[in-house]
This record gives sequence, structure tokens and C-alpha cells, in this order.
Amino acid sequence: MRRLAVLLVLGCAVAVLLLGSGAGGGRSYKVRAIFDNAFSVIPGEDVKIAGVKVGKIASLDITKCSGPRLPMECTSRDAQKAAVVLNITQPGFDDFRTDASCTIRPQSLIGEKFVECTPTQPPVAGAQPASALPVIPAGEPGAGQHLLPDTQTKLPVDLDLLGDVLRLPYRERLSIILNEFGTGLAGRGADLRNVIARADPALQATDQVLKILGDQNRVLEDLARQSDTDLAPLARERARVADFIGQANTTAQATAERSADLQRNLERFPPFLRQLRPTLARLGAFADQATPVLSDLHSQAPAISNFIRQLGPFSRASTPAIRGLGDASAVGRVALIKARPIIQDLRAFGSIGKPLAANLAALATSFHDTGGVERLMDYIFYQTTGVNGFDAFGHYLRAGLLVNLCSSYATTSAAGCAANFSKASPSSTRGGGATPALSRDQLALRRALRASRARRLRSLPRRGAPRSAAAAVGQAAGGGTPAPPPARGSGSTAAGRPTGGGTGGSSSTPGGGGGKSGSGTAQSPPSTGSSAGGGSPNSAMLSYLLDS
Repeated sequence: MRRLAVLLVLGCAVAVLLLGSGAGGGRSYKVRAIFDNAFSVIPGEDVKIAGVKVGKIASLDITKCSGPRLPMECTSRDAQKAAVVLNITQPGFDDFRTDASCTIRPQSLIGEKFVECTPTQPPVAGAQPASALPVIPAGEPGAGQHLLPDTQTKLPVDLDLLGDVLRLPYRERLSIILNEFGTGLAGRGADLRNVIARADPALQATDQVLKILGDQNRVLEDLARQSDTDLAPLARERARVADFIGQANTTAQATAERSADLQRNLERFPPFLRQLRPTLARLGAFADQATPVLSDLHSQAPAISNFIRQLGPFSRASTPAIRGLGDASAVGRVALIKARPIIQDLRAFGSIGKPLAANLAALATSFHDTGGVERLMDYIFYQTTGVNGFDAFGHYLRAGLLVNLCSSYATTSAAGCAANFSKASPSSTRGGGATPALSRDQLALRRALRASRARRLRSLPRRGAPRSAAAAVGQAAGGGTPAPPPARGSGSTAAGRPTGGGTGGSSSTPGGGGGKSGSGTAQSPPSTGSSAGGGSPNSAMLSYLLDS
């Protein structure tokens, strides 16, 4: 049986070689095969190896085994046999060995023949491979051709000849021949054995089969013993076996109908294997890398098993919640359907408001990065500080005139007067970075203030002189005598800088807001237009700013 398997493998290999090699020209390989008989064989018939056409029959000849020197193709003198010249044109099959064999077989029922050859026998483990066929030397028939002797050729008996033997009058003639053979061959058993061994190729093949079976007698004994055990289930399931055979027939028919597609698949199979090889290599590398992971997973298998067991009670406990979720989904579905117009409006609003949101994001980012929040808090603080003044007449507003580089109108940008918020730049400076225009404005304001102060001083009554009613009212409201004009660094006025007297003056800093004046000079109503110095709060403020 091993030899049969080897024969099958050899046949598959030969088929692959035939598919892989194309038909092509090139040099021909001629084999001169000697047959005992070449009945019905004509030139041009096919030469096949394992069912594949590899060449044609080039010519037919008769051996001439006479003369003082026998040709190489003759095995005995005066023996005439058929020499069939085989022209092998298919590449890959032009290497016949000394163990090659050829057989003439019928190709159809109408009597056509073809020659089927086996270039070499399956190799035996440990044995040397057979050598190439010998080449007929020059000067002999078929010089240059490879000689295949008649001991390695076969010619089976045709079925029509067997049928003719059983018809009259051939059947009677056969019986006469057999009787005469029995008389004529008496004492020539050895010769008859050689003739029979070579006359019928079926006997040679039977001898080979019997030899193989003899070598495999133990295997056959085991097969016979185990066949009962193997066939018993098949006998019990004979209906299913019969159904399997029927289904196999249907499958075979479907396969035959798609034979062309199957052939294309087989043609694409070798490229698929070549492309599959890198994938399998990467899969092997992945398996090597995944081995530690699988080992760790194996160590955690009890915990995973426990988790799966505990998952059952959890799933049962969650069943009511899932059912409640289903009920809620029914209500929520109605709500979502009704909310669809609102969602669509929100979607449209989101699309429209996207540029606005982007601008607001940019504005908020700039407002945060440039200290806008801090400046806003400063404004709130200073605003509340500026309006918290309160006297007998109610609330009053502290005001201050800021005179600096940024207070005058300009057509070009000046350093430190940018309108953007900045953490590094101070809010304002007093008198810093003066320019000629600012200096002129400050000088003009200072002169005007001095002139106004001089007029007020001249209008005040002298000490000991009778005062007017307005002056008396102002003194009564102030709670004391009129104070001298405010000097630099002196006590408070309605808009002055706070000193130890605790006056309610204002400035651009948090220290500008405080309590009321200790002397009470700032308690006069705003409608009188007077202050502790006898002038208006705006004049006092200008004096303070100019002196500063």
C-alpha cells in the first residue's frame, strides 16, 4: 500500500510538472521501444505519461536480428519484433531511465491506440536511482535514439480478440490448439513458463501485485481484522451512508459543472500560497509574542471563571432594571419624537451661532490674557469707592481730573497710551512722560488757578472785619472759622489728598476714599460752591493735581 501511495504522489508530481512547464519546441527526445506486437498502432498516435500528452509516435519499424553481428535492439537471433519510435516533445519528460516501461493501450472503442509510458519507477529508500536509457550507437538501426528493450514493454490483449476466441469456429479451434499444445509442450515447462511470463502483461502485473501483497501480509491481516470493527458502524448507519453517496453524487455533478472555475482556482492556488507564506510567518511571530499573554491568562483562568459564575446572578438582578429601562424608552421615544423640532431649531441655532461663539471665545481669551478681568474689578472697586461719600445733605461724588500724557488729543499713537489692557503696563501715571504740549497745558492751568485763588483771597474779609451773611452761613455750616487756602501737603478739602484729618478726598488709588474731614470743612452743601479754602472743589482739585 505504501507503493500505491508513492505512485499517487509521483502522478501528482508529474501533473504539476506538466502544468508548470509550457508546451514548447526545443530538441526532441526519441525512444525506440521494442514490442512483441504493434497491432493497430499507426504513426501520429499520442504518447502519454500519467494521462498527459507528451509526444507522438514518430514511426514504426521491424527489427532485423540476422547476420554475423546482432544489433543492440535484438535479444535473440532471427527474432522479428515491432520497433515503435516515440518522439517526446514536452519539456520535463525527456529523461527515461533503465527502469522505464511502456504499454500500448486502446484509446477508444473504434480501435485507436496510444502508448502510455512511465519514465522511471518510484524511488526506494536507500537505493540508487536508475541510470539513463542507453543510446543506440552509430551504424545500427535507430542510431542516436534511446533503446527501451522488449522486457520493459507490454501489449494487453484487446477485448474484441477475447470475444472472437469464444465464437464458433474459433472456440473449437482453440480447444484443438490447447490439446496440441499439451502434446507439443510436454517436457518444455521451463520454456513455456518464460513464454507465459512474457506473453501476457497482465500476468506480469499480477505477479507484481502479488509480490506487493506478500510484502504487506501483516498489514492485510490487520486490515481484515479491523475491517469488521470499522464496517460495523457503517452497517448500522447504512441509510446515512446511502444518503452520503447520493449527496456525493450531487456534489460531484455540481463540481463537474464548475470545472472551469475549479481549474482557475487551482491555477491561482500557487500564487495564493506564496502570498500566504509571509502572513503565516507573521502569524507565527504573533503566536510567539502572545504566548506570555496566554500564560498569564491561564493563571487568571480561575478568577475569570468565578467572574463568569457571578455574572449570572448579576444578570438576573439586572433584569428588572432592563425591563424598566424598556418602559422608560417607550416614554422617552415619544418625548424625543416631540422634541425633534426643538432639536432641529437648536441645530440651526448652533450652525448660525457658531461664528458668534468663535468670536466670543476669541474675545474672552483676549480679555483674560490681557488682564481685562483685573481691570474690570479695579473699575468696580474705584467706582464704589468714588460714590461712597456721604454728608448731612446726602451722597456726593468724588471726582478727579487726570492730567498726563494721555489726556490731550493726539493723531499719532504715544507710548503708554494704548487702549488695550495689559498686565505689564500701569493704569496711569501722574505727570510721567511729559511732552511740550502737556507742559504748556499744565502751565496754563496753573496760572489760571493762581489767578482764581488770588481773586478769592482778595474777596475774603480781613481778620476782625465784619463778615457777610454768606460767610457767616458758611462758617456755621463748617463748624469753625474759615481755614486758610490749602497748601501742598496740608489738611483735606472736598477733593484733596487725605491726611491725618481723615478728609474724604478722592484719587485714582484706593487710598483716595475715606471718612469725612476732621474739621468739618467738607460738610458744606455742594450748591454753595464753597470749600474749606473758600473756592470750588474743582479748583481745589486742579490745585492738587497741578501741585502734584
